[in-house]
Amino acid sequence: MAYRRHRPARNWGARLHEITWFGMRAVVLENELLRVTVLADKGGDVAEFCFKPRDMDFVWLAPDGIRNPRDVAGGAGDDVAAFLDHYEGGWQEVLPNGGEPSTYRGAALAQHGEVAGLPWDVEIAADDPSEVAVRLTVRARRVPLRVVKTFRLLSGEAELRVDEELTNESGVGLEVMWGHHIVFGAPFLRPGHRIRFPDGAAADPGLAVVPERGAPSDIHYLSGFRDGRYEIIDPDAALGLRVRWDAAVLPDLWVWRELGAIREAPWWGRAYVVGLEPFAGRPTEGLAEAVRNGSALALRPHETRPLWLRAAVIEGGETR
Repeated sequence: MAYRRHRPARNWGARLHEITWFGMRAVVLENELLRVTVLADKGGDVAEFCFKPRDMDFVWLAPDGIRNPRDVAGGAGDDVAAFLDHYEGGWQEVLPNGGEPSTYRGAALAQHGEVAGLPWDVEIAADDPSEVAVRLTVRARRVPLRVVKTFRLLSGEAELRVDEELTNESGVGLEVMWGHHIVFGAPFLRPGHRIRFPDGAAADPGLAVVPERGAPSDIHYLSGFRDGRYEIIDPDAALGLRVRWDAAVLPDLWVWRELGAIREAPWWGRAYVVGLEPFAGRPTEGLAEAVRNGSALALRPHETRPLWLRAAVIEGGETR
């Protein structure tokens, strides 16, 4: 991202700021209601999604905070640590492998590898008091894929708009797992929060209420999404987030619950989080298994596949 010394600036309406955060390039999209911070140097992660009227950040930040992937850990490296050593929580792009390390057609892929750990190019796509947008671009290194992702905020709206294009840059067909690793935690998440799924989604009723701390950790895979949508609501505060997406591209939803029961690595009892993750491909056993069971997303030679997602604040039962 080139820092633009002579770009006109403002502190009202929709605006954006190019910053350095924990030693990494980042961009802040902001309007009257939302402040969204995107880590350009680490996966294009959304590391802040703050609803300003209540000073409420919906995405969880891990106890050890933001970690730069260029800072190599002193412990033994492995294909799981490649993701977890630098996992700050938040919202990641997962591509082309979901979950456990896997080998796909000779390419060794790490946990949730590989674009979540890469720096992305950034350009300003819109910069006006009524609308701001930034366009991020990355190429994977082990599988010939290119992702272009645009984040957009409109003045007066508490909704983040995300539009993407995934391109197979080779002349051979490919299979991928593609997902959005969206995780909720403190300060927002508490026991008793409600999770609402659309009619037709195959959801266990036990997933509709966030359990108490210390409940067993688990992961579930929901399907049947004609309408890609969920809501996670604090009923006491009448506040929540509605996430929508193109279910024709990401037909499943991973529900990951780490509620403090794991008292060894990597969580040490410090995580109380729920991940609600739109995905193509399941389960969390890696790409080779998703190919075997037929749930991976297939890309034709040189095909470009679009995807859209929306994340909007709900207050008092209404979208802000």
